Amino acid sequence: MGIDKPDGGDTVALEPIFPMEPQSTDVHMPGDNWIAQVKWDGVRILTYHDEDGTRLFNRKKRERTEHFIEINDAKSFVKADSVILDGEVIAFDTDRAVPIPSFHRVMRRDGLRNMDRIRLVAGQVPIMYMVFDLLYLNGESVTHLPLLRRQELLREVISPDGNAHVKLVENVMDGEALFQMMRERDMEGVVLKDLQSPYQPGTKSAKWLKRKFYRDRFAVIGGVTLRDGIVNAVLLGLYDEQGRFRFVGGCGTGKLSRGDWVELTKGIAPLVTEESPFTDLKSGGIWLKPALVIKVQYMSWTSDGHLFQPSLQAFVDVPPQECRLEESRR
Repeated sequence: MGIDKPDGGDTVALEPIFPMEPQSTDVHMPGDNWIAQVKWDGVRILTYHDEDGTRLFNRKKRERTEHFIEINDAKSFVKADSVILDGEVIAFDTDRAVPIPSFHRVMRRDGLRNMDRIRLVAGQVPIMYMVFDLLYLNGESVTHLPLLRRQELLREVISPDGNAHVKLVENVMDGEALFQMMRERDMEGVVLKDLQSPYQPGTKSAKWLKRKFYRDRFAVIGGVTLRDGIVNAVLLGLYDEQGRFRFVGGCGTGKLSRGDWVELTKGIAPLVTEESPFTDLKSGGIWLKPALVIKVQYMSWTSDGHLFQPSLQAFVDVPPQECRLEESRR
C-alpha cells in the first residue's frame, strides 16, 4: 500500500494511523457550517483496503481484521481500488424494546482472543459498521480536503446495499434536536463537526466536538472485594502526573453479568499481591497488580477525588499506564 502526500511529495508507506478525535463540549452547535452526528457507543475501526486485501485496525492501531469478519472484505461495499475508511463498529442491546448500541456487547467481539470461536460469537453478537469519513482514495490522501468534500466522495465510494453490516452515518443540521433524541433513547450523545475541517490524524481537534450525557473513562483495577467467594466489586485507580497509582473509587454495578464476575474471580489469581498498589488506599480489599483495564461510566467527580455514580461497562485492551488521572478530569 502507498499514500501520496497532498503536497505532491514522496509516496510513503500506508501504515495504521491514530484517528482524529473530538474534544468535549457543552455547546449546542458552534456555528452554521457545522453538522451533528450520532455518537455511537462502539469500537473505532479504520478500514485499509487495496489490491492486497482488507485490514481493520482500532484506534490504538491494534489489528481487528479477524474479529469483524462481516466487514473484512471491503470489495463487498467499496467501489474503489483503494481506500481508508473511518467509522465505528457497534453491537445492539437486543434485550431492550427499542435496541440501542451496547459497548458491553461489542466488546464480546473486540475482546475475543480465541479466533476459532469467531463465527460462533459473530452469530450471537452481530455488528454494524457505521462509516463516517474517508481518508484515502485510489492512491491519494484526501485528508486535506474539507469534511464536506470527503463526505461527497464517501457517498460515491460506499455501496451499503452490498453489505448489510455497513451503513453511512447521516448528518443532522439541528444538533440540539438530535441531542434530545439521543437523551430520550438513552444513547451516548452527539458529535459536532465543522464541514470545512480537514482530517487531522492523531489530534483532538476543536473542529470536532463531542457532547455526551455522561462521562466515561478507562480505569485500572487495583483490588477487589468478595461475596461468597466471588468478586462483587472492584477498586479502581488512575496514574497521576508523577506516575503514582491513585484510588478513584470502588464499583460493583454496571453491565457485567454474573458470568463476567465469575470469570474475573478466576482470572485474578496470578495478580493477587500482599501490598496495596494504591498510594492512598492501604486497607479494604484484596490487592491486585494493576493489569486489568475496564471502561467506566460516571456522572462527575466528588470533592475527595472519587468517581461519582460509577458504572462498569466492559473490559478493554488498553495499557494500564495510559489510564491517566489528569486526562479524566478534563
